[in-house]
Amino acid sequence: MVQELRFAFRKLRKQPGFSLIAALTLALGIGATSAVFSLIQAVLLTPPPYQKPEQLVLAPVARTDGQTIDSPRGWPAQQWTDWQKQGTSFSGIAAYSWTFNFLVRNDGSQSMQGMGVTKDYFHVMGLTPVLGRGFEDADFAQGPVKTIVLGYEFWQRTFGGDKQIIGKTVRISRWDVTPVVIGVMQPGVRFLPSPGAAKEPNYDVNATVDFWMPTEPNLQGMKGPYWNVVARLLDGVTPQRAQQELAVLTTREAQTEKQFEGFTPQLERVTDEMNRDGKRILLPLLGASALVLLIACGNAAALMLVRGLQRQQEYAVRIAMGMGRTGLLRQVLTESVLLAVIGGVFGVGLAFSAVKLFKSFAGHAIPRLDGVTAGWAVLGWGLGAAVLAAVFAGLFPALRAFRLDPMEVLKDAGPKGTAGVGERRLLQGVTMLQTALTLALLVGAGLLIRTMVKIAHVSSGFNTGRILTMSVTDVQSYTTWGSFHRQALDRVAAIPGVQYAAFAWGVPLTGNNWPATLEIEGQPPTVNERDKIALPLRAVTPDYFKLMGMPLVDGREFRSNDDEKAPNVAIVNQAFVRRYFPQGSALGRKFWLGPRSKPGTEIVGEIADGRTNDLTQAASPEIYLSLWQAHAFSKHLVVRTNADPATVVTAVERELRSVDPTAAVENAKTLEQIRDESLASRTFAMNLLTGFSVIGSVLTLVGIYGMLSLSVASRRRELAIRSAMGAQQNDIHRLIFGEGFRLIAGGVLLGAVLALVLSRVLRSFLFDVQPHDPATLLVVGALFVIVGLMACWMPVRRAGKIDPLEALRYE
Repeated sequence: MVQELRFAFRKLRKQPGFSLIAALTLALGIGATSAVFSLIQAVLLTPPPYQKPEQLVLAPVARTDGQTIDSPRGWPAQQWTDWQKQGTSFSGIAAYSWTFNFLVRNDGSQSMQGMGVTKDYFHVMGLTPVLGRGFEDADFAQGPVKTIVLGYEFWQRTFGGDKQIIGKTVRISRWDVTPVVIGVMQPGVRFLPSPGAAKEPNYDVNATVDFWMPTEPNLQGMKGPYWNVVARLLDGVTPQRAQQELAVLTTREAQTEKQFEGFTPQLERVTDEMNRDGKRILLPLLGASALVLLIACGNAAALMLVRGLQRQQEYAVRIAMGMGRTGLLRQVLTESVLLAVIGGVFGVGLAFSAVKLFKSFAGHAIPRLDGVTAGWAVLGWGLGAAVLAAVFAGLFPALRAFRLDPMEVLKDAGPKGTAGVGERRLLQGVTMLQTALTLALLVGAGLLIRTMVKIAHVSSGFNTGRILTMSVTDVQSYTTWGSFHRQALDRVAAIPGVQYAAFAWGVPLTGNNWPATLEIEGQPPTVNERDKIALPLRAVTPDYFKLMGMPLVDGREFRSNDDEKAPNVAIVNQAFVRRYFPQGSALGRKFWLGPRSKPGTEIVGEIADGRTNDLTQAASPEIYLSLWQAHAFSKHLVVRTNADPATVVTAVERELRSVDPTAAVENAKTLEQIRDESLASRTFAMNLLTGFSVIGSVLTLVGIYGMLSLSVASRRRELAIRSAMGAQQNDIHRLIFGEGFRLIAGGVLLGAVLALVLSRVLRSFLFDVQPHDPATLLVVGALFVIVGLMACWMPVRRAGKIDPLEALRYE
């Protein structure tokens, strides 16, 4: 084996041009697949740091009639505590909730996300602190929270990994008692989903948890549907069996409590929920990178086959001198493996660079991207892909050498580098397959490009240019809320270059709003909880609609005196009016967020529709409250400027801190940046698929060029005879062009069929474009045929210049 490796290395070194081209060709394919696999390994294949995570299940709420729940809902404590007592499929059931707060500091407070957890939570999840202890029964006593456990990453980031933190107190906004830090959790622990909090400005389910606090159900609020539930299955119990058991229990509970009626748990594994978004984007991209690898392998196989044709006399002599066919097969495969390993080394280098590039611009497109590293996973996959490439690329040349007839080759000692009809057909098949795979990639990229163009032309209903946003929170107390925000607006509005300033809870495209159930005047009262109207609420201060360029259609805007002393008022959009008051105006009508026995909120204005939640979705009914009445804790400051918003960031932050140095001022972004982040997954998929398409196209065009060049060389005698018999140069051109056109057209037709099948996986990324969009197929196919025919030009030109006398004399 060592001798064969030495011989293979010498052979590759003798032909550095061939070796470099073949190795780089494989490197492109190996690098692409290795980079994408490194993302998959970190995001999808790395298990969460829970004990036996496959046993953990979530219990999201579903309607018993199968319809979608309009407003996210949790479970009442009365129900899940009953499950704890009567459930036989679980080793433990715990409840949790998402929360956020601020670490109060004199030079600007810092936001922190946390979880409120019940007694059994850490036990159910299989989590153990690396420092200090977890919660004990005494920590769950009624009253203010007195103890917290810090997340490992938050401890490192905020406290510098101080091991003396145990026993110290930290100052947290709105807490009457400064809690004591009793432990630091193990690293890598992230949030479990909390659907009811998903619209909060600070919510990030993919982040690591900053802190945990003990929480227990209040005896007066046992029927409130505010809890999220996680459970651990017993060994051998399936989620389906556990769900059947819980369905029976919830049906029994609904018989005794009317407001529990109509809801049932829909169990799903924690790992499935965590990986849902990652699978949606990464698996199609892995498929695309695999196509690039196949195209690269096809190119390398063609190169090796041509090289084998040039060495067929050498192979014949070796067999004639006693070298066995198995030995020859092993020698050719050894050369292929060595070449693939060299390509793998280059590919791993490309993959390391690609992973760093992905992390730099895919931050909001891929969940848990902070856990991606270019390490052993990339190296291992790169070497694995190299072996795979060696098999694909080296199998045909090796088999051809194995079947070689030495007597026929030695008798036909013709020119080197020519191929018979069989070899040319094989290479044509490889080239057609490359063309088909490339067209599938190009169609996918074309569909995503068309989607982004369509989105760019969508009228959002609001302006995004020259608007600065930042989250601003007064962390002191409820009594200073009004004075802080009014002073802050006055000072920011007075900054030179600022046109308008407003506070808003629910800035467009951030996903922020209050999911609320309500009753509307003129609509029949609901009996069941599940049948209540659910709509998103937003809260803004005066001048917000002018700032955003959202025109007032009817009524009035908010006023500065629409505060807690005045009757509650609201502004609705046109979609709200069309749905609930199709025959008239909504002005003067009321709605109730609580029982109708209490004063309702009067609608005083109507604004034009805007795609505030998602640019790819039509406007839906929305309600805007006066922020002076709604009193949102954390919200955005929105500023319209005369010039680039970046020029006023420092001045705005300075004015806010002058009102209160402890105020939390974070996440300064322009609205255009927020718009880009809302489209991040589509943009990332488009860029990556476009890049893969370019690589595949280059490799395929090189393959077409090489195939036709070999064909011209192999048919040199035939072309010379044709010329001698009177064929004109144009006839020779048409002959070779025809061969190239048939090759390309066949690949394009096969690729069109393949694209129709594969493009369906992109359906969730598309907007106003169908996976089978005929315009994209026609344009991409026609362009590739044109470019492919351009790649044919040099071989065609060379065929036309063949001198019949010289060619026949050489033969």
